[in-house]
Amino acid sequence: MSFADALDILFEDNHCLAVNKPAGWPTTHFDGTEETVDRLVKAYLKEKYGKPGNVFLGVVHRLDKPVSGVLLFARTSKAAARLSEQFREGGVEKTYWAVAEGDRLPDAGSFEDYLRKNDAAARVEVVPAGTPGAQLARLLFTVRGRYGGLTLLELRPHTGRKHQLRVQLASRGAPIYGDAKYGSRHALGPAIGLHARSLTFLHPTSKNPTTITADVPPPWRGRFAHLLADEPR
Repeated sequence: MSFADALDILFEDNHCLAVNKPAGWPTTHFDGTEETVDRLVKAYLKEKYGKPGNVFLGVVHRLDKPVSGVLLFARTSKAAARLSEQFREGGVEKTYWAVAEGDRLPDAGSFEDYLRKNDAAARVEVVPAGTPGAQLARLLFTVRGRYGGLTLLELRPHTGRKHQLRVQLASRGAPIYGDAKYGSRHALGPAIGLHARSLTFLHPTSKNPTTITADVPPPWRGRFAHLLADEPR
């Protein structure tokens, strides 16, 4: 089987490559033996272009292992530096879709919290402002649908804190479906109900605004069919 068959490639040119990351796969490896998306993309590029030796691939952002959706890589060091700067400075517009438990959230609004990592529990917690090590987290949300005690949300984070979307929703009694770490009562295999729907950024060489959109995973179309009935693919 070709490596291309294992990837859902959303965008590719000489400078960037984006895939629809499957849930359950780590973005990149940290001395682990587990298969990762970056390794698979490198193998794909090596196979497609017949490249000898190592293939350059810049990891400019990450998605949590149980999260699916748009994952962007750089194919040159110049593109990697420029894209990393955009992510670091908040110049990339990120849109997520989330299926949250409960239906008590208002139709639209914003969340602002101070978050701190609890390394011992491998979790992130909401803490009072001024707590040592706390970081400010902001996001905007819009409800796209409600059905059967579940809510489909569109989330636009203004900060990129670890587990930010997961803990900000859970702290308001609306944990993401399947996210047992933050209190969900349901299971969704290796996934949680959080999907990186789109990224908008300035192309690193042309400077043109570029938007990449990823369809939700196939299991969503069955499990959350009523919530997604009016949504485009």
